[in-house]
Amino acid sequence: MKRAVIAATAAALIAGSAATFAANSNAGPDTGGRWHPSAEDRAILTDARIVALKTALKLTPDQEKLWPGVQSTLQQVSKDRMARRDEARAVRQAARDANTAPDPIARMRAMATRMDAGATDLRKIADAADPLYKTLDDGQKQRLNLMLRQQFHGGGGHHGPRGDGPRRG
Repeated sequence: MKRAVIAATAAALIAGSAATFAANSNAGPDTGGRWHPSAEDRAILTDARIVALKTALKLTPDQEKLWPGVQSTLQQVSKDRMARRDEARAVRQAARDANTAPDPIARMRAMATRMDAGATDLRKIADAADPLYKTLDDGQKQRLNLMLRQQFHGGGGHHGPRGDGPRRG
C-alpha cells in the first residue's frame, strides 16, 4: 500500500518537474516574468494526478468498471476550470493594458461566479464518484481522503492539530 502511494506521488512529482524544466529551458532570456504552465502542461499534470489517485486506490476489477466515468469527469472539470482561469487572466490583462482601475463590485461578482462554477464542478465530481465510492473498502477510503487532503491543502497537516481545520483558541 505504501509503495503504491509513494510510486504515485513520485510519478506526479516527476511529471511536474519534467514539465517545468521543459517550459523553463525553452524560455528565452527576455521572458522576465513568472512562468505560467501552458495548457498542455496543465493537462499533463492533471492526468498525472488522476493516475496517482487511481494507483493509490488499488481498484478491484469490479471497481475498474466504474473508473472511466470518474476519470472523464475529472478531466472535463479540469479542462473547464483551465478555460475559466485563462479567460479571467485575459480579462485582467486587458484591464491592465487599458490602464483601467479595478472595480471592486465587478470583482465581487466575478468571484461569486467563480465560486458558483467551482460548486457546480464539485457536484459533478461527487455525482460521478458516488457509485465508485460506495464500493471502496475502508483502506481505499482512507487513501482517497489522504489524496484529497494533499490535493486541496497542499499536503495536509498544516491547518490545525489534526490537519482538519484552523485551530480555535
